[in-house]
Amino acid sequence: MTRSGVPASAGRILQMIRSGQVSTRGELQELTGLSRSTLTLRLSQLHAAGYLRSEARRAGAMGRPSGILAFDETGKFILTADLGATHARMAVTDAAGNVGAETTRELPVDEGPRPVLGVVQKTFRGLLRKAGRDAGDVCGIGVGLPGPVDFATGRVRNPPMMPGWHGHSVRESLAEAFGAPVFVDNDANLMGLGEQRLTYPGVDGLLFVKVGTGIGSGLILQGRPERGVAGGAGDIGHIRMRGPAEEAPCPCGGSGCLAAYASGGALARRLTAEGIPARTARDVVTLVEAGRSEAIAMVGAAGRLLGEVLATAVALLNPSVLVIGGDVARTHEHLLNGVRTVLYERTVPRATRDLLVATSALGDRAGVEGARLMVLEQVFSEEAVDERLRRMAVPG
Repeated sequence: MTRSGVPASAGRILQMIRSGQVSTRGELQELTGLSRSTLTLRLSQLHAAGYLRSEARRAGAMGRPSGILAFDETGKFILTADLGATHARMAVTDAAGNVGAETTRELPVDEGPRPVLGVVQKTFRGLLRKAGRDAGDVCGIGVGLPGPVDFATGRVRNPPMMPGWHGHSVRESLAEAFGAPVFVDNDANLMGLGEQRLTYPGVDGLLFVKVGTGIGSGLILQGRPERGVAGGAGDIGHIRMRGPAEEAPCPCGGSGCLAAYASGGALARRLTAEGIPARTARDVVTLVEAGRSEAIAMVGAAGRLLGEVLATAVALLNPSVLVIGGDVARTHEHLLNGVRTVLYERTVPRATRDLLVATSALGDRAGVEGARLMVLEQVFSEEAVDERLRRMAVPG
């Protein structure tokens, strides 16, 4: 039975199987309370629609062979795009996460939605060809963007680093091109989702912070992103700082924001002003890896400023894990040490005693993994599956 007392639908049963909560008919019958005939009907609907496969299981000494019920991941392909301020990673994978084809490329998001999404569409088609698939094989598309997103509509909301994108429906643009459902979210949310599900699956509270051209964060609570009222939750890059004497201008139109001092874009501008050419956050990382003392010092100072903001976030949210990702996180301990120093100084021991602070384990792939998981969560949700079965009129 569901929490409302309504008998478990086929979609609910699939969700229970996908989550690993149950794996046999007997377990399903015990947990749902459904009659044998009703359960058989639900399972036959799921099998007929291609959602389930059965696997043989050896019998015990006193039993007979019984089947293990498993989500059928074959033939279900997902297109994912992680769009940053200057670069993009795109992939086609199956539902299990096996990569059919993947690519990265420079793609400045400030060129505007039509040119950027035109490149995304062209790249997706090329990836499908490379993987030996076509648009008809695609069950869903997931896109991460470096700005606030209204998840319900797939529209971008007042993004500081994305001129011309406000109000644009990414969902409509891609759904029309591929004939598949499209889901769009903030990139830090998707990176956090990828890390939580694949690296820290037992953790209920994870805070992911992306330090790239800009700065953003995603909060994952009980396996789901907390997006806020208008998709703006986690936009910590535009918190005003009081520390630096000179208020630096920020792409959001304000000044003195955290991103104006501590983001990869801000560090690149400061290094260039000091006669050390750096165009992007990745250039900053290259300089740090080359041992340039100026770059190393700036990254450490950026980590300390970031630690000031994160001390408040940790005290307020009390997460189990704090993950630092994005291009600048590739400087490893230079950024992380700065964050830890201030974070531990400015929070009570209770808030940090059990807190793990680490760099991203998934690295550059966190966004596309999170996008894949987002698509799976939406396309194979209880409601979506039940609606599809109704439209298909799958017989029992």
